[in-house]
Amino acid sequence: MSDTYDVREAVGDGDLEACFAVRREVFVEEQGVPQDLEYDPYDATAVHVLAVRADGVPLGTGRLLHGADALGRTGGDASVGSLGRLAVAKAARGLGIGAALVRGIEDVARERGLSAVDLHAQTHALGFYERLGYVAYGPEFPDAGMPHRAMRRTL
Repeated sequence: MSDTYDVREAVGDGDLEACFAVRREVFVEEQGVPQDLEYDPYDATAVHVLAVRADGVPLGTGRLLHGADALGRTGGDASVGSLGRLAVAKAARGLGIGAALVRGIEDVARERGLSAVDLHAQTHALGFYERLGYVAYGPEFPDAGMPHRAMRRTL
């Protein structure tokens, strides 16, 4: 696989469907998350970020909730965005795409005037996010049947 890819804000229906296809592969098919839990009303208002190979193949995605949509995940702090639905296609793992997506989402958050980004990390991914500057807080909790921890990074 070529390691040439671009990370950008998703625009248009084609990009959005590419984001959903990666999420379906990773969360629904690979991790067994029910489809009705994976897709939610926030998808309509979130900013989606897409990693795409030079030939157009989608490699990864993530989304940023901000404003009123993020309040329930950020302790009610409107200056904090919520990173979520970060997924990298199995065939594309190990190329740095996950970290590039996180940085791309942070860039989007900065552009929208946010001061920090929160996320709910699956516990097996805590080390990944810690290496990117996120700090865990609060107790472990279940989400879609998997253990998670809340994390935050100040921008």
